[in-house]
Amino acid sequence: MATHFISDLHLCEATPALNRLFVDTLAAWRGRIDALYILGDLFEYWVGDDDDSPFKREMLAAMKAFAAETPLYVMHGNRDFLLGQGFETESGATLLPEPTEVELYGRRYLLCHGDALCRDDAAYQQFRAMVRNPAWQQALLAKPLAERHAIAAQIRAASEMKKQETGLDDLGDVTELAVLELLAAHDAPTLIHGHTHRPARHDHALPDGRAAERWVIADWHDGAGGYLVVDADGVAAHPLR
Repeated sequence: MATHFISDLHLCEATPALNRLFVDTLAAWRGRIDALYILGDLFEYWVGDDDDSPFKREMLAAMKAFAAETPLYVMHGNRDFLLGQGFETESGATLLPEPTEVELYGRRYLLCHGDALCRDDAAYQQFRAMVRNPAWQQALLAKPLAERHAIAAQIRAASEMKKQETGLDDLGDVTELAVLELLAAHDAPTLIHGHTHRPARHDHALPDGRAAERWVIADWHDGAGGYLVVDADGVAAHPLR
């Protein structure tokens, strides 16, 4: 058996091929793996657990069916940071704090979404601190659903404009110091994260002499994606279509 990791699916009404891939993948893996971890940005945006759109109902129903047979864990991303208790109830998933340490098959792993490691993007880190503030979230959730959708659309438009202006440069990747500090603070030699859309394996040497590795999960786009498999042999990356 094995445990699978995915992230950065960015599912929404406008991604029918990815939505179908997600539903079909859950059905294929249900009862056949030890657990599934989704490390952030499962959805392109999430404006509150009270959003009862047909798209959300379909995705949550597929997750609920999966979770009835296989443990399902979800971590907040930079797009779906408002996932809450209602999401847990409707999806059957367990929301994880960030970062989270887990032990799998006799080895320890450290899990996070990855956006907090991109310290060179100062503007984004300021935005992240704001939207992760419980008071800010409560104020947003108190607004009418239509207004929340409008705010999410504005944030998405600003994000897309920034991508077009800057492209995927070093500001969108993690900083070495942030990675080393996170690994040094935890007794887990392997870090797994998403967010950067740059799937790869990296080796790191910690100041105390420990060796560590970092795996970046592939994002999903254009009807395809990728995932990591963790088993008794360690970590391996696989494509998904």
